[in-house]
Amino acid sequence: MFIHCNRALVAATIGILSFGNATQAAGSDWPQFRGPGALGRGDAKGFPLTWSDDKNIVWKTMLPGPGASSPITLGNQIFITCFTGFATSSREPGDMANLKRHLLCLNLADGKVVWDAPTPADLPEQERIRENHGYASSTPVADSERVYAFFGKSGVFAFDHNGKQIWKTKVGDKLNGWGSATSPVLYKDFLIVNASIESDSLVALDKKTGKEIWRAGGVSESWHAPALLTAPDGKTEIVMAKNGRVLGFDADTGAALWNAKTGIPWYMCPNPVAENGIVYVIGGRTPNGALAIRAGGRGDVTDSHVVWKLGKGSNVPSPILHDGHLYFAHENLGIIYCVNAKTGEVVYEERLEPTPGQIYASPVVADGKIYFTSRGGRTVVVAAKPKFERLADNTLEGGRGVFNSSPAIAGNRLLLRSNRALYLIGQ
Repeated sequence: MFIHCNRALVAATIGILSFGNATQAAGSDWPQFRGPGALGRGDAKGFPLTWSDDKNIVWKTMLPGPGASSPITLGNQIFITCFTGFATSSREPGDMANLKRHLLCLNLADGKVVWDAPTPADLPEQERIRENHGYASSTPVADSERVYAFFGKSGVFAFDHNGKQIWKTKVGDKLNGWGSATSPVLYKDFLIVNASIESDSLVALDKKTGKEIWRAGGVSESWHAPALLTAPDGKTEIVMAKNGRVLGFDADTGAALWNAKTGIPWYMCPNPVAENGIVYVIGGRTPNGALAIRAGGRGDVTDSHVVWKLGKGSNVPSPILHDGHLYFAHENLGIIYCVNAKTGEVVYEERLEPTPGQIYASPVVADGKIYFTSRGGRTVVVAAKPKFERLADNTLEGGRGVFNSSPAIAGNRLLLRSNRALYLIGQ
């Protein structure tokens, strides 16, 4: 049962188009994990600075089940996934046979659920996911015709904009105690899927049919969405970070192009970010690390294309690249870093006091502000400039919620998702 709470009417719908027709992408769309270019950046003005459970909430919609995936938008549609039937509560684990994933479509104007497309799980799944991350952690991606969702061992699914399933394809059968959490991306007519958990591979599918186009092996202990960048020769490369190395692949063929040693002896979770032919990678547990690599190399490019390395990083949230600086938060220590993207010099390293708690959500930047959301529901807003300035501290669900999802930008408003609800935040 859906419980819908509409706190205020939206003054203007962001990019309204008909549900019945193929939705066309608009400049304000956020159609994939971390938005256009997977950079986590918005370009509108008038973003909210402060909010609470009873302030600057445009609407709040209760979700049928939990999940760690992020919302995406296309025109006036919001797409988001969740799961029901099993392990939704530690008190009532339920029966695995009832596990379902749901792709939901909501109306951006008022938050009302337009449709719900449930899909049963391909059993058996693992009995539990570590830290209760759950069974719906991969963010969907959308284009003008379809919405694509990845549910790990259960497969990759394509739906039309009315919730009808078009195709389903398996990319592997393996499981992992941390679950499956890599978000697919679109490139030309390909849907690119990081199936590191399911089959130690990177897979390209025909987005119209689900047919496998190419498969690259050797992608293990990698927990992020494939990162696309343009190399100096104008060709598109896919960059994947894994235990100890960063890998570069030809996006059209899947051919291995280059690799670089990271010196980070752990699995890699944060999404790489790329701009102007440089890819920036952070990750690892203890130690953390960061490095910048020039695209376009061949073979082992550790000595020739690594621009800089740094002994600072984060294990979960992805970085923000903004105006020549890299910003990121340590997932456990509550420390915000600002790094000169050209040189790797640490510009500032500031511990947030009081600590917001663990930060798993990747930040977003807009209107001169960077938003860092903690797992309990506190969002710390800092100035998007190479001088630390804490602008605001906002809390939802009394600071006792579960917020593993990364924020999404909808025009000049923010979409925040907890295990219970989806919020549209705006003035």
